[in-house]
Amino acid sequence: MDQNPLLIEGRLHDLGDGFTVRRLLPVLQARHVGPFVFFDLMGPADFAPGKGMDVRPHPHIGLATVTWLFDGAIRHRDSVGSLADIRPGEVNWMTAGRGIAHSERTPPEQRRDGQRMHGVQVWVALPQHDEEVEPEFHHHGADALPRICRPGAELVLIAGTAYGERSPVKVFAPMFFIEATLEAGAELAWPEEHIERGVCVIDGEVSWGELTVPAAHTAVQSGDTAAPLKAAVRSRVMLFGGAPLDGERHLWWNFVSSRKERIEQAKLEWQEQRYGKVAGDELEFIPLPTR
Repeated sequence: MDQNPLLIEGRLHDLGDGFTVRRLLPVLQARHVGPFVFFDLMGPADFAPGKGMDVRPHPHIGLATVTWLFDGAIRHRDSVGSLADIRPGEVNWMTAGRGIAHSERTPPEQRRDGQRMHGVQVWVALPQHDEEVEPEFHHHGADALPRICRPGAELVLIAGTAYGERSPVKVFAPMFFIEATLEAGAELAWPEEHIERGVCVIDGEVSWGELTVPAAHTAVQSGDTAAPLKAAVRSRVMLFGGAPLDGERHLWWNFVSSRKERIEQAKLEWQEQRYGKVAGDELEFIPLPTR
């Protein structure tokens, strides 16, 4: 990444039923920002009564996944026996490590009534010495997360450290992940301890030095210093980043690893269904892609 902020528009993917995601990471110019190797902006989308999200059981290795919602609810189940619904302001943090399978579906009540779905999903690469840790899942309620006030800004520290605070979410390397609401004209300095950083504008518009970052866009930058963000209008943004990764990562489908041969092993393990069944969601799974 360059010393100057880089604007990323991302690529739009239609998942059906009017539900779209905008993939903001990885891109050619920024394969990762701190430990963040994948960043999707989901929706906003309105599901009619009887409709919903149905992501069948699928595997992960070498990473932690987190979904952060602004609207809607998602039910998480996994192969270590976890069952949790996530709602706005809450954290579902799944550490895949050596391997886990999970599903993400709309809970029955929201499917019956219909709901708006809006949020982000990110993947955080694990350090090389932690890539094969035992899989874990942790749910944190909204009241467990640090809330930080700055002039004209309110922040929720989802994970990592920033502005003298630490989230209770278990992470494996220096990082930060924040939702921030900025009033029009407010300026926000970046956390000083992290040298790779990015902002995703959910709604509104911010400037970062000479760069304008509109809604549904991301900007990223690395270096010891960074210009503050300034909100042109009332804006909601996600801030993320951390220390540089300890080497490149290979991404294939849902697998992340520092070693290509580990990806090949993970493919075989999924074909042979060695990840275990997702409790309560045993009847379906997503087959290994053929390309």
